[in-house]
Amino acid sequence: MSVHVTVWDEAGTGAPSVVLVHGTMTWGAACFERQRSLAAGYRLLVVDRRGYGSSPDIDHSDYDVDAADVVELLGEGAHVVGHSYGGVVAMLAGGCRPQAVRSLALIEPAAFRVAADEPSVAAALHRMRQAVASAPPEPSPEQYIRLSAKAMGAPMPELTPDHLRAAGTALRERPSWDAHVPIEPLAAAAWPKLVITGTWATASSHYRAWVGEAMTACGRIVAERIGAALLSVPGAAHEPHREQPAVVNTAVRELWDRGEAGGGIRSR
Repeated sequence: MSVHVTVWDEAGTGAPSVVLVHGTMTWGAACFERQRSLAAGYRLLVVDRRGYGSSPDIDHSDYDVDAADVVELLGEGAHVVGHSYGGVVAMLAGGCRPQAVRSLALIEPAAFRVAADEPSVAAALHRMRQAVASAPPEPSPEQYIRLSAKAMGAPMPELTPDHLRAAGTALRERPSWDAHVPIEPLAAAAWPKLVITGTWATASSHYRAWVGEAMTACGRIVAERIGAALLSVPGAAHEPHREQPAVVNTAVRELWDRGEAGGGIRSR
């Protein structure tokens, strides 16, 4: 493999596999640390995308390259979970090799082009493109972390080497919100699918207006267009799996169990 994978496996030999794909500004084990308990029943393959965590550096992070890495990890079949940028990667991988997917869970997927006909999503896409075009030339990873924290109305995180490396990779990342994601193979797939969003009520008004309203609209539209159930999690914004792990863990475990049983989609 070209990427590092942390394996959480307390379930024993023969347990079904789950591939978990993190978003931007983080890495596998940090993103999904609150899902560790799910390894009691499933073999969790926690990916570090290229340029993040313990995976090798890459000149320009790319969702298509990441999707090819995930496809390689699917093996004979696996459940797939993706958060934010990783949600786009998960959609691309699932569409590329649907016969190897057992279920798909998308947490706050940043697949804005799929929902670009929604006014709030179109406006957010315009803001993001403008922000990229007007960004200062070659900001440092520390500057990027500070700008991101300010935009979210969040406290400044500790500037660990892992955080600084993640920010450096994010600065060289192909924007997932501009990805063209073919949804036809996902919509046609019979395996169960779930889109999870926060309600964003706990986020700052600035962060909610900047991207939160668009994220919730995007999640709703993605769910409609791929035939997924939709779960909106109160008390959560962009990281419901970290902010409300008990709710999310219960939902994804039920999804995986249905996938193993060959069950259909259940609305929420």
